[in-house]
Amino acid sequence: MKVVIVNGIAKPEGNTAIALRTVAEALRAHGVDTEPINLGNGAIRGCVGCGRCFEAANRRCVFDDDAVNRNLETMFGADGLLVGSPVHFAGIGGCLKCFLDRAFFVAGANGGLFRHKVGAGVVAVRRGGEVSAWEQINKYFTLSEMFVPSGTYWNMVFGHVPGEALRDAEGLATMRALGANMAWLLRCREAGAVPLPPSSERVWTNFIR
Repeated sequence: MKVVIVNGIAKPEGNTAIALRTVAEALRAHGVDTEPINLGNGAIRGCVGCGRCFEAANRRCVFDDDAVNRNLETMFGADGLLVGSPVHFAGIGGCLKCFLDRAFFVAGANGGLFRHKVGAGVVAVRRGGEVSAWEQINKYFTLSEMFVPSGTYWNMVFGHVPGEALRDAEGLATMRALGANMAWLLRCREAGAVPLPPSSERVWTNFIR
């Protein structure tokens, strides 16, 4: 079993990285491999809603950049996704949003490639806006029929300058619990004797027709 870890910020020792690393250590302690994806400082183009990923069905975004397309197959092949972001104006970082928009559009356009994987999000925050940012990550998972584990509190750590999250004892305990619960859910998914339900027909409406 493998979980791909998407770090939405470039600081290698930042508070988001500390949160992700704590979850990853718990995952590995419970027998789950991890693979990192660090978005870094490069610009990531946003989704323009062109719909080409639905037409081509080739598991790639029409914008052929390294940031998204080179990581898609790694994400599609994993059993779970762990996504982390700092909090920017009560939301996730802009580069991460562009990355997730395009990755999840391609996954949905190709038959739901994230469907029934396990997904978890974590955020690092100085003071406020953490819950809305965390919920923003979770919406990608729940819209894609993924399974979302929980910790002992909402998945957040507090800190201003890099490294301060190491002093957030409750936040780090939540990360460890999240890693243990995520690993347990992955093992249950792997060992389950009950077949997963078939994909449902998708119905699209815009409240007018």
